[in-house]
Amino acid sequence: MTDEPRWLDQDELKTWLTLFSVLTRLTGSLDSQLQRDAEINLFEYMTLAGLSVAPERRLRMSLLAAISEGSLPRLSQAISRLEKRGWVRRSPDPHDGRYTLAILTDDGLDKVVKTAPGHVAEVRRLVFDPLNNAQPRQLHNICARIMRTIDPDGPYPGTRPY
Repeated sequence: MTDEPRWLDQDELKTWLTLFSVLTRLTGSLDSQLQRDAEINLFEYMTLAGLSVAPERRLRMSLLAAISEGSLPRLSQAISRLEKRGWVRRSPDPHDGRYTLAILTDDGLDKVVKTAPGHVAEVRRLVFDPLNNAQPRQLHNICARIMRTIDPDGPYPGTRPY
């Protein structure tokens, strides 16, 4: 048995560095578009969007943090900013007071509806337009496999119930 690390070969290294660049730059590009066009950041938008498709436009903060791919403290800070704008409000969960619900207001829903077309256009331009017809499914399958390795017990984007 050897303690020698399993180094990446040249093809793996090129793939890893390309993936790293995509992950870093895609998030930055989407965030910039939302900041420029809607004056919100990507995390705030994903929070609003998650609430917009939830039953009664409300979710427990812990579930919303998972859907938004953020920690509970990060979500709480974002919700505070969104509350100040009148787009979200918090309320104790009537079924279990230990939990707090985030609730999308009518103004918040209007913000999502107005912001979504530009965001979707940018996602399409950056992610889907460069791919051929077979590649979106391949990309989904690859990302799903990676997510199952990262979080084998949890749901991953595209399978979460909202």
